Amino acid sequence: MSLTPEQQQAVSRWVAAGDNLSAVQKRLLEEFKVSMTYRDVRFLVDDLNLALKDAAPKIDASDVTKAPTAKPAAPGQAPGAAAAAGPEDEALEDLPEDLPPGAARVTVNVDKVTLMPGAIASGSVTFSDGVSAQWIVDNQGRPGFTKVSQPGYRPTPADGQAFVQELSAALQKRGY
Repeated sequence: MSLTPEQQQAVSRWVAAGDNLSAVQKRLLEEFKVSMTYRDVRFLVDDLNLALKDAAPKIDASDVTKAPTAKPAAPGQAPGAAAAAGPEDEALEDLPEDLPPGAARVTVNVDKVTLMPGAIASGSVTFSDGVSAQWIVDNQGRPGFTKVSQPGYRPTPADGQAFVQELSAALQKRGY
């Protein structure tokens, strides 16, 4: 379907104002009584050599990887001052330092050899409350637990999210 030059100018103005394809499709119907599929609107915008504006990225507050990276100062320490690492800090060296307060500290280990039928990867995890578990990823890419040190245990939502993120990072390092 072809549009009149004034309709094309209106579409150009809408796109320049930041309207997305759905909004353009809706406005064409409401203002000009022109019914177009979403795909046709996409082709129209391409034919008019218009560039859609990207909407401002939405920040997912539940994603701990997008949290501020400033490390809080220790009590009695000036902000920004670095603390000397003591023996008690050595166990935490491999953990990220930029976790916000209350964020889960979860450690994931990947087995070098996976011997479980139907699993493409396996390993262990220790949650922030000290509960440990054995995990697998099945041949369809679904993670699951096989053994948990505390019967009936359910990790907190923060621990669950941290587990998935750490598992993903660990498997990517291994080439999965």
